[in-house]
Amino acid sequence: MADHQEASVTLPSAPASVPEARAYVTDVLAEWGLGEGAEAADTVRLIVSELATNAVEHTVGQSPTFTVDLRLDREQRLEIGVTDSHPKWPRWLPLATQQDSGRGMVIVRCLAAESGGEVFVTPTADGGKTVWIALPWTVPVR
Repeated sequence: MADHQEASVTLPSAPASVPEARAYVTDVLAEWGLGEGAEAADTVRLIVSELATNAVEHTVGQSPTFTVDLRLDREQRLEIGVTDSHPKWPRWLPLATQQDSGRGMVIVRCLAAESGGEVFVTPTADGGKTVWIALPWTVPVR
């Protein structure tokens, strides 16, 4: 198995795409040996669910699609990116904020921190952005 693997899917910015993104990530993780029921795989699915939901809810009319990217360096880390073409970057609310919206990124930041990872945002060529989560990850050799 390769030391570095990548996978990507582009989906319409619609609520039905969120479970589709989760299912895609589940399939890719299983293919890469990060099986169903593993706590780390559950964490990744939740992160993707939150980021995909943000890409759908916060880009209405400005990003017809979003893309989920997965990059696995088997010796170091897993990177998960969700890209949309909306120019507005996520708001970084304090972790203790009690609001009706904006909790998705709080959840993502907490999950990344608990896993020893980081969250960062990069601009895209079309004026959008990719929200990245990088998690330490060493896949056991089978």
